Amino acid sequence: AVLGCALWVLLPGVPGEDCPPLCSCSSPGEARGTRVDCGSRGLRSLPALPRLTCSLHLHNNSLASIPAGALDGLGHLQELELRDNPWHCDCRILYLKLWLEDFSAPALARLRCASPAHLRMKTLGQLSGNELEGCTTLLPTKCVQFFWRDLVLIAGAVITLVLVALALKFSKKLLCQLALGGRRLRTRVSKTR
Repeated sequence: AVLGCALWVLLPGVPGEDCPPLCSCSSPGEARGTRVDCGSRGLRSLPALPRLTCSLHLHNNSLASIPAGALDGLGHLQELELRDNPWHCDCRILYLKLWLEDFSAPALARLRCASPAHLRMKTLGQLSGNELEGCTTLLPTKCVQFFWRDLVLIAGAVITLVLVALALKFSKKLLCQLALGGRRLRTRVSKTR
């Protein structure tokens, strides 16, 4: 019993160890992972989730968006329920839309915008980039600057490699000419003696 309690305290990802407040967690039988039920809890923001979450229920809350990257670490996730939340469809919803495109197209088709008014009742799957307020560019300015810097560095490296290859080619030719010239010179000197 003492060993079991010690393992429960020491091992990360054991059900119940890092269960979010206001949610309930359980282990679904022999399957590895944690079932996290945060449905109908009045949540306004996504709580910190156990990394071994395999089933996540967030339905019937007050979630307007999911922070970018919040679901990326949930590699065991197989089931996700997000319905009946007042999703605010602006630039902040873009992460959830793109994430759901990879995870579950049916879930994406079921989620509907609650605001702004011109997008009310439209599904996340139907949203286009033009409709999302404040999403004029997907890449921040800094990313674009890094792109151009990297492009210049790559071009510089390619030009340097081409110049080195040409220099090696001409240096081999020059060495061969010098070697042949040296032999001819030795041959002439030995013939004159």
